[in-house]
Amino acid sequence: MTSKIAGWLLTTVALTGALPAQAQQTGKVRRLGYLAATAGPSPFFEALKLGLRELGYVEGKNLVVDFRASDDRAQVSEFAAELVKNKVEVIVAQGPAARVAGQATSTIPIVFGFSGDPVEAGLIESLAHPGKNLTGMTFLALDLAGKRLELLKEAAPKAGRVAILSNRTHPGESGELKETQAAAQAYKIAIQYLVTTTAEDFDRAFEAMVKEKAQAMLTFPDATTLARRTRLAEFAIKQRLPSIFGWKEYVDAGGLISYGPNLNDSYRRLAVYVDKILKGVKPTEIPVEQPTKFELVVNLKTAKQIDFVVPPNFLVRADRVIR
Repeated sequence: MTSKIAGWLLTTVALTGALPAQAQQTGKVRRLGYLAATAGPSPFFEALKLGLRELGYVEGKNLVVDFRASDDRAQVSEFAAELVKNKVEVIVAQGPAARVAGQATSTIPIVFGFSGDPVEAGLIESLAHPGKNLTGMTFLALDLAGKRLELLKEAAPKAGRVAILSNRTHPGESGELKETQAAAQAYKIAIQYLVTTTAEDFDRAFEAMVKEKAQAMLTFPDATTLARRTRLAEFAIKQRLPSIFGWKEYVDAGGLISYGPNLNDSYRRLAVYVDKILKGVKPTEIPVEQPTKFELVVNLKTAKQIDFVVPPNFLVRADRVIR
């Protein structure tokens, strides 16, 4: 076990090892598991806890959270098994960890935040009728794929060749690609499709973008590209490429533009799912939701670094501007 993983395990033990006496005095203490296939702290975990506090669930009083996170997939599987062994009442699974949690238990309710298509991934039977012990939110909205290319074309009208970075194994990726290709045809944009599933893929993609002289970069959002968002932003800045992403986390890391759901708000919303389940509602009775509110974020610091002028009419529509 690496020291990094051990560190997160110590955090978990601290949270779960001792229930404060005051917590037992306020009524039943609920036990929640959180599983993430990423290393380090998660802003989404903090957003979930905020949502839970708003519903009356407070750590140290009536809630214990068993937090487990690792970027080692084998370790994530072990963590999932431990959560099941610890008999948590609900598991909240972040991204790819949803699949792992689903493989670990068919009885403990699982609430997921999933960037792909949960039906294609085999997590649920349908959005309206999940049919298993899993429910939650999917951040995949195929119409956003074409919209992002449209926004990129609006911000950078001279960009006639756009590199598309995509994790081919991401559930729903084929639909995103199809929508993007349709938008590219409509706006007369040439697409350079590049697979970015492994670390080596990113190296090859960057080389290909330079060789083929891409004029802009669009990245499909998923856990794989999110984990490398700083590297993606640094490459785009170095090559002076306008870039667009699906979530604001990419822009916070130095990307130029993002358009999509606010994941912190979505994970805060997942607290409602947890609350319903703790009150006796079965996951099969809770439809999987898709975000209905999307935000446009622009990083003017990055624009300055690449000598890019964001059109004023574009900038005025932004929900958030990083200056």
